[in-house]
Amino acid sequence: MMPEFSYIRPNSLDQAVSCLESQGAFVMAGGSDLLGCLRDEVFQADKVVSLSGLEGEFQGIEKTKEGGLRIGAMTTITEIAENPVIKSDYPGLAQAASEVASPQLRNQGTIGGNLCQKPRCWYYRGDFPCRRKGGNRCYAMGGEDIFHCIFGGVNCLIVHPSDLAPVLAAFGARVLIVGSAGQRTLEVSRLHVPPSDDPTRETYLARDEVITAVELPGLAKTVYSSYRKVRARRAWDFALAGTALVLDLDGSRVRSAGVYLSGAAPIPWRSQEVEKEITGKILNQTVIDRAAEAVVSGARALNQNAYKLPLFKGIMREELGKAVS
Repeated sequence: MMPEFSYIRPNSLDQAVSCLESQGAFVMAGGSDLLGCLRDEVFQADKVVSLSGLEGEFQGIEKTKEGGLRIGAMTTITEIAENPVIKSDYPGLAQAASEVASPQLRNQGTIGGNLCQKPRCWYYRGDFPCRRKGGNRCYAMGGEDIFHCIFGGVNCLIVHPSDLAPVLAAFGARVLIVGSAGQRTLEVSRLHVPPSDDPTRETYLARDEVITAVELPGLAKTVYSSYRKVRARRAWDFALAGTALVLDLDGSRVRSAGVYLSGAAPIPWRSQEVEKEITGKILNQTVIDRAAEAVVSGARALNQNAYKLPLFKGIMREELGKAVS
């Protein structure tokens, strides 16, 4: 049963920010994640502030003066997956969007909501007073950890649920944020809070801050991008393992690389080890094999998720091979 809360539908951004200043207020974009959390009593909300009245201001995909792309935060995942400019210039983002959840949820979910969603750990979503809820332990430590992290597992062993965040971080995208203190921008790679800093938070947004748009930089024609997701079922499921690649190529030589992993860590995980292995190199089989080994460098498998190590190696080997095939 859905708990009681006040529902507010502001008709201006200033009003939305003002409503979010009070304790117990939560912002709602598409609502597919927030309403599920409230129904399952993951947390309580006194007030839900819907952005649906601001869709015109927050929606749309358009070119920027700098040659990049601006995507309104209320733009749906389906719009991103099907947009011809994104499919042509940022194919990795279109691939990631097409892999999100199910068609119904892609029609409802938004890019802003996807970046800010809550983790899917069954202890967090269940009736357990875990650290992410303000408790004093992570129940996945020594518990059922088959889907949990192999990197960054300090205080909390979740994996970040977003498919869009890793590829946006690899592109060097940034979010535009508005709150009572004014406007600011933040790189997507710095948006999410590692549990070593604070296991109770997902993002560095203040309570009264709202993401209004995502901006991607303009890219050279030589940039290759892709997103690969492996999951238990073809639809609906979150990533067991995945990788986002953004490579600036000179033929088969890698000028620069952005490599981020999904299904690996509590935040979108940058694989600097892979980037170092391939940057400045020709992507021949020897380099690809070394990069495949490097992707799990420093990984720490839990009791039940050691399968992720060869899975990440195989994904990296295949995806780098596709980049120069």
